[in-house]
Amino acid sequence: MSPLANHRFLKMNGLGNEITVLDLRGTPLRVGAAEARAIAADSRSRFDQLMVLHDPVTPGTDAFLRIYNTDGSESGACGNGTRCVAWAMTADPIMNRPSGDTLVLETKAGLLPTERISDQVFTVDMGPPRFGWQDIPLGIPFPDTRTIDLQTRLPEAPELVRPSAVSMGNPHAIFWVENAGAYDLTALGPKLEHDPVFPERANISLAQVLAPDHIVLHVWERGAGLTRACGSAACATLVAAARKDLTGRRATVSLPGGDLLIEWREGDNHVLMTGPTELEHEGTFSPSLFAGAA
Repeated sequence: MSPLANHRFLKMNGLGNEITVLDLRGTPLRVGAAEARAIAADSRSRFDQLMVLHDPVTPGTDAFLRIYNTDGSESGACGNGTRCVAWAMTADPIMNRPSGDTLVLETKAGLLPTERISDQVFTVDMGPPRFGWQDIPLGIPFPDTRTIDLQTRLPEAPELVRPSAVSMGNPHAIFWVENAGAYDLTALGPKLEHDPVFPERANISLAQVLAPDHIVLHVWERGAGLTRACGSAACATLVAAARKDLTGRRATVSLPGGDLLIEWREGDNHVLMTGPTELEHEGTFSPSLFAGAA
C-alpha cells in the first residue's frame, strides 16, 4: 500500500486553475511521478498543479514546495498554487500554521514571499524574471529574447512565429495576437510546447494587449494543458509586454478564470502577483488510487 493512502488533501483553485494541496511536513514521504499522475486522474483530487509541502530547507522559510504537473513532471513555479498554499497555511484549521499573514515559501526556483491581502486574496512575490537565452532556457542563442524566431510553421496558425521568451522559474513563450480567444490552443499548444527551441518545453501564451494596463491571456500550460489561469504566465506576459513598450509595469491580466493584478516592481526587479483563492473541498486519498503506481 502506498504511504500516501488515506492522507488528507485540500482541493482548491486560483481563478479556476485547479490546485491540490498535500501537506507532508513532519514526514519523510515524497510523491513519485506515477503517484502524481494517479492523484491527477481521480475526480476528487484532479489538479492542474499538485502543491506538496515539505519541511523547510532554508532557515527562515516556512515550507519547501514541490510542484507537480498532471503528467507527473515537476515545475519550478506556480503562482496560483502558491497563493492556495498560503491560504492553507494561514487559514486551514488542521494544518500546523505559523502566526501572522506573511510566509516565505521555497521552491527549486527560489524563495516566494506571500502576504494575505484579505480573507481569500494573496500577493506572491514571484522574484525577478530572467531573460538570458541560457536561463530560460532556449536551445538556440538569441541575443534579445524580447522576440525570438521559431523555425516551426503551423499551417493552422502561420502567424504564431515570433514570440517573446521569459523565465519566471519556468520557461514561457508569449505570442502577441489580435484576439487571444480566436485560436484552438488544444491543437496548437502541444506542438508549440515541444518546439525544438525549448529544450525543457515551454508554457505557451497568447496575449492580446487591450490597453497599457490591461492584457487578455490564454495559456497552454507545460505538462498540464489548457488552463483557466496560470499565474507565472501572467507574470511573464506583463514583463514581456513592458519590455516591448506595449504596457506599463503594472497591469490587470484577464484569463478565462478571472483577473490577476501583476506589477513588475522597478525598485528590485521583482514581479508581484495578486489574486484570489478558493477552497472547494477536502478529502483523503483512497488506497485503491495508488494500486497501479510504483
